[in-house]
Amino acid sequence: MANPAIQPEDDQPGVFDIPDDAADEAAMRRAEADFEAGRTISHAAMKRWLLSWGSDNPLPPPKCGE
Repeated sequence: MANPAIQPEDDQPGVFDIPDDAADEAAMRRAEADFEAGRTISHAAMKRWLLSWGSDNPLPPPKCGE
C-alpha cells in the first residue's frame, strides 16, 4: 500500500504497487527448492558474520549449510 503522504509526480503506480501473483509463486517455488536442497544459511552463522563487520577481524560471508 502506498504511503498517502508521498504523492508521485506522475501519479503512476510504483513497481511494488502492482501485484504479480505468478512472479510471487515462482519465487516461492525457487525458495522451497533451495531449502529442500540445503541451500540455506543459519541465523546463527549470519549473525556471527554481521556482528563481525567493523571489527578488527571481520569474518568472510557464511556459506550454504552453515
